[in-house]
Amino acid sequence: MTETHQRLTTDRSTPGHWRVIFNNPPINTIDDRTYDEFFDLVAEIEAEPSLKVVTFESANPDFFIAHYSLAEPRSRFGAPRWIEPATRLAQSGVLSIAVIRGRARGGGSEFALACDIRFASREKAVFGQPEVGIGLIPGGGALERLPLLVGRARAIEIILGSDDFDAETAERYGWINRAVPDAELDGFVDNYVRRILSFDKQALQTAKSTINQQGLPDPSQLQATQDTFFTTFRWPGAIERMPKLRARGIGAAGDFELNLGREVGNL
Repeated sequence: MTETHQRLTTDRSTPGHWRVIFNNPPINTIDDRTYDEFFDLVAEIEAEPSLKVVTFESANPDFFIAHYSLAEPRSRFGAPRWIEPATRLAQSGVLSIAVIRGRARGGGSEFALACDIRFASREKAVFGQPEVGIGLIPGGGALERLPLLVGRARAIEIILGSDDFDAETAERYGWINRAVPDAELDGFVDNYVRRILSFDKQALQTAKSTINQQGLPDPSQLQATQDTFFTTFRWPGAIERMPKLRARGIGAAGDFELNLGREVGNL
């Protein structure tokens, strides 16, 4: 059975495994309505006792998730509720895997960081946190999760530099688990998922909950950073850069978005 929402499609045809596909043309930005759908999806994940693993991937080969949308907020909650469901997903007994092709920048990178595991196409995945180059700060968990994964110095390099990183570098840094040749990625993920599905859920859940005692960021700090993030749109630097970003093609399919890491250094 496949259930379709406006931004997310969930294939539930394999027992114990849900395959979630992002599709928000033209470049798969993550907007407030996506966050609303994700909030609902996490509640469904928590309520399904037979579920062992959920994978997240993109319908757009050029963009896993481009970044947070600069469109007008439209969440039914007012401010989008991202930190809470992301924390609940991490704390759930279900394994979450990001399968990354294309660009994962800003909120897209932070979505992948919120998953338990990240597997990426060696040739096609690109990672970045461009917020500082735009006059903002990352607000969806990168400031907390990246230092835990890559260390303080590399987190500073990534976030303050605002540039793009290829999948091999991201793997070497610890940003992702593995960079897999693109032709082998689907088979690699399928094999890993089959292994997980063959194991007992009680063992999987207990092992994950014990690992969670180490290495997860403080949810209150995540929320405080997100609250600060929404104030950064009023900072003078961001106000100055926003018209330039829109004029050059932010949010539209084209060279500017494909090469955003390079372009934010030239604003």
